[in-house]
Amino acid sequence: MIPCHNEGEQTRLSEMLCENAPDLVDRVTLCIGRVSRGFRIVNGGVLVISDNELFNRTDVRRVERKRKWETRAIDSFLELHEGDYVVHVTHGIAIYHGMQTMLVNEQMEEHLILEFRNEVNLYVPVSMIHLVQKYVGGGKSEPELSVVGTAAWAKKKEKVEEAVADLAVDMLRMQALRAAAPGIACKPDSHWMKEFDAAFPYTETPDQTAAIADCKRDLERTQPMDRLICGDVGYGKTEVAMRAAFKAIDSGRQVAVLVPTTVLAEQHFRSFSERMAEFPISVASLSRFKTKKEQKEVVKALCEGAVDLVIGTHRLVSQDVKFKDLGLVIIDEEQRFGVDVKEALKRLRLEVDVLTLSATPIPRTLHMSLLGIRDISNLTTPPQDRLAVSTHVVRWDADLIRQAIVRELNRNGQVFFVHNRVYNIHDIENRLKAIVPEARFDVGHGQMSPDELEGAMLRFVRGETDVFISTTIIESGVDIPNANTIFIHQAENYGLADLHQLRGRVGRYKHRAYCYLVLEEGKQLTDQAAKRLKAIEEYSELGAGFRIAMRDLEIRGAGNILGTEQSGHILSVGYELYCQLLENAVKTMKKEPIRQFQHVHIVIPHAAFIPSHYVPPGRPKIEVYRRLSQLASVDELRDFENELRDRFGPIPEEAQVLLHVQELQILARMWQITQIHIEDYWIVLTYTSKNYMLLLQKRFPKELRIADERQAYLMLKAPPTDMPRLILFLKKVLQPFSS
Repeated sequence: MIPCHNEGEQTRLSEMLCENAPDLVDRVTLCIGRVSRGFRIVNGGVLVISDNELFNRTDVRRVERKRKWETRAIDSFLELHEGDYVVHVTHGIAIYHGMQTMLVNEQMEEHLILEFRNEVNLYVPVSMIHLVQKYVGGGKSEPELSVVGTAAWAKKKEKVEEAVADLAVDMLRMQALRAAAPGIACKPDSHWMKEFDAAFPYTETPDQTAAIADCKRDLERTQPMDRLICGDVGYGKTEVAMRAAFKAIDSGRQVAVLVPTTVLAEQHFRSFSERMAEFPISVASLSRFKTKKEQKEVVKALCEGAVDLVIGTHRLVSQDVKFKDLGLVIIDEEQRFGVDVKEALKRLRLEVDVLTLSATPIPRTLHMSLLGIRDISNLTTPPQDRLAVSTHVVRWDADLIRQAIVRELNRNGQVFFVHNRVYNIHDIENRLKAIVPEARFDVGHGQMSPDELEGAMLRFVRGETDVFISTTIIESGVDIPNANTIFIHQAENYGLADLHQLRGRVGRYKHRAYCYLVLEEGKQLTDQAAKRLKAIEEYSELGAGFRIAMRDLEIRGAGNILGTEQSGHILSVGYELYCQLLENAVKTMKKEPIRQFQHVHIVIPHAAFIPSHYVPPGRPKIEVYRRLSQLASVDELRDFENELRDRFGPIPEEAQVLLHVQELQILARMWQITQIHIEDYWIVLTYTSKNYMLLLQKRFPKELRIADERQAYLMLKAPPTDMPRLILFLKKVLQPFSS
């Protein structure tokens, strides 16, 4: 008897038995179920073999349950704290000083307080919060505050608009070359493809499902694919890559997986081999772990088409490596490769399908997604049972190190200790042995021979080692679920993205994981190092890769993204506004409509704000206001209203009025109304569409008075202080006309 994970695997095994061992078909029973290892019932004459043993793969068990939470990439780079620099789209750069409730025109509303140059304060109503962005520039010094009431800010924006227009031309030229390049489309999903999908032992997250569908759609087109899968460490990017690889191979093409380190190459080789074990697919690896003879054999097999999928380091882009029919290149963490490799990849993008995987790519690639040059799929939903990694910044403390290692050993776990200096890595090993003599230690670094390094890694994977002391060779992709504590020694020397990647080596299963950023004894931290460590400690929750990438941009600057010329423009207007201007430039050249947000100024004599006792001040309230201001339909507003009730409870009167005002804004936009306010017993409508007023006059012939081509007056039948009747009447006025 062989229990299978699911129906897809059961069907595939049945086919394999019929093809390869027809005499066993009547003697073998296949069923749906899970066993960790096989067993034998002697008296009953029954032998049970697990499918994991049959295909030599790790058992995975996941019980699907209702999710309590999800994380998502922030819709803006907005995480405002008092004292932060912000960009007001109309007035320029200012300092944010919190929020204040004010009475303006008989209406109580919350305002953002922005300080410009010369201590000039501007109070921005929350209904206009979409005009305010957090300033992300990345300069070494603080930005210069703008002067309200001058043309200087408008001139800055014009200068940036001219610069991004030139950049947009170059980007569109690249897109045109890609679109014109001939490609080979993969066939629609075959029976094998469906079986491969069904054999996935986890439950796909909604983001994974969407990303897989995006990749399959791209592969079935003749235009070469260039898609980025952006997801935090451990969020399932590799499975998306496996589905794409299988589809390409199923269509008769070869696949190359390019990775930055030999350790990751071996990790992926094992993962891909295990996942594809049930299918007639030849998987090989090409790295310095292989002897010269083995490398020659793999290169020859690639040229002859005997290898379907090869996983390797930069060795894959060497001159001697030729493919018989290369269809797809999968690149893991492209930013970690050198200039030569990137140039080779740039040429490949015009010839074959390219899929890139990265955990923190946003600062380098967001502008390309806006332009449509590179398609992006985001994985923002964490896997089931995943917990955030508890992160601590500490000085070297023997007692703390011992306590953390012993705690991990007591729950049968393992520990990473990262020390990125080969010359004294064995001194660190001796110090740790003195602190925890009962633990088993091993060392791994890039200067070891391939056999030695592979042996050390295998011992750790098999659980024969408790503490693995290594350089940053473990940084990308190493997946050892049993290792759930990591020490990063001399953490002040690492970049933010590096720290985030290293931390991602732990916490990859359901256990609570710990990351200790160990500082060098007695060393004074630089300001930048302190900011990096504070950020990595602060952003320790699930899905923080996007925010870490943005903070990295703030600290290091934008020069690495678009070159020094463009980085200067980012400094002058901020990253988010720069991206908006770039997007508008591209749409203008494509003759596509530019998305413009028309704000309707509505003033009614009633309090319309979110009380602090309902939604806490700070980030939660700013997020609610920002999302509310971006709602574009009444259906979206209803969903948002239900979400507020679920999260914060019954909606208080002031917040309910705010929701009514937002609904009035949505309805008023349809009729090109720019302002609504009350004067005595009259509703004053400021409009740009005369046709609407003529239609409205038919509905309210006695109540409506058209003053001129811009304003009209509508008589109220109840006092404006009667809020329910006023809101009901306004909604009636703005409702669409039936044909």
